[in-house]
Amino acid sequence: MQSLRAAQKLVKQEKNSRLQQIGEKILEGKRINFDEGVILFEEASLPFAGTLANYVREKLHGDKTYFNRNFHIEPTNVCVFACKFCSYSRLYAHKEEGWELTSDEMLNIVKKYDGQPVTEVHIVGGVHPKMNLQFFAELIRKIKLHRPDLHVKGFTAVELDYMFRKAKMTVEEGMRFLHDAGLDSMPGGGAEIFHPEIRQQISDDKVNAEGWLNIHKTAHKLGMQTNATLLYGHLEKYWHRIDHMERLRQLQDETHGFNTFIPLKFRNGDNEMSNVAESSIVEDMKMYAVSRLYMDNFPHLKAYWPMLGRQNAQLSLNFGVNDLDGTIDDTTKIYSMAGSEEQKPALSTAELVNLIKQVKREPVERDTLYNVVKNYNDEVEVAWN
Repeated sequence: MQSLRAAQKLVKQEKNSRLQQIGEKILEGKRINFDEGVILFEEASLPFAGTLANYVREKLHGDKTYFNRNFHIEPTNVCVFACKFCSYSRLYAHKEEGWELTSDEMLNIVKKYDGQPVTEVHIVGGVHPKMNLQFFAELIRKIKLHRPDLHVKGFTAVELDYMFRKAKMTVEEGMRFLHDAGLDSMPGGGAEIFHPEIRQQISDDKVNAEGWLNIHKTAHKLGMQTNATLLYGHLEKYWHRIDHMERLRQLQDETHGFNTFIPLKFRNGDNEMSNVAESSIVEDMKMYAVSRLYMDNFPHLKAYWPMLGRQNAQLSLNFGVNDLDGTIDDTTKIYSMAGSEEQKPALSTAELVNLIKQVKREPVERDTLYNVVKNYNDEVEVAWN
């Protein structure tokens, strides 16, 4: 395998003995520890980390690059929380500045895709006090009644924590209630940075790390798969990132319920942290590479292409990434309102397939749980809208 030979050569030539030892561990399939993860961030060159990450990516997945046909529903951007990094939400006291969708309006969004080969609806938004557990359970039931085969991935642990407390339910009771209503899996949002030193500075009024992890652990126990994120490139230091990944890695060792790890780039547009400079593309690629090397028990590493932009998303496929999310045929505003590269984040299937093929990777359409729907390596389907 070409990527193996390239990694072996680079490790052998590495003059930094600590990096050489780390590289040898990775080539031998051994787990790197906390301190070694920090060393990779602090001392490794981008080619060193990237070459090793690409080797691991190809060992796991070859050239396969996954995507799914999905659409988003954002029920509201009105929120009771005031995260300093957020450009999306509007405080409940100023709810007239935001939007609130009714249950029927959201169901109509689902109906727009009748006859289209989408496999997933992704529901996530602000934390609105009137959009409670019963409200969303009823919405999910309506979606499942209308289209039973549509996978419902919904609600960050932040949203769920608020819903459960308001409903006076335990985490297990609340998760079971929504799962019984038809919630199939959870996204990974709301994780931000787990360490309280940073979390208290950027989002001190919402669920803490222990609460976030417990909600995902409970979902896993119910047989639900979930994702996990990390918000990087703001006030954190490298060791905060590794601390965050270590907590996720430990839970994954226990439950094996995470599908995908998704590093999310901090964007500084129109929020309370506009004075914080954004990370460079070099830093972005290093974040993906170290993530692939450290998160050894996470099957998949995803780059959210609307956040990075299309060309940078292509580049990430050489730094450990094997998933570009989905067609995201919607008007999602979470990143566009913060100044992301893609202000209208939607790609047709053919466009996304071509995006992957342009960098000599193999496009594979998946469902939410990574069952293969179609391999596009030898064909391009007509675009759908």
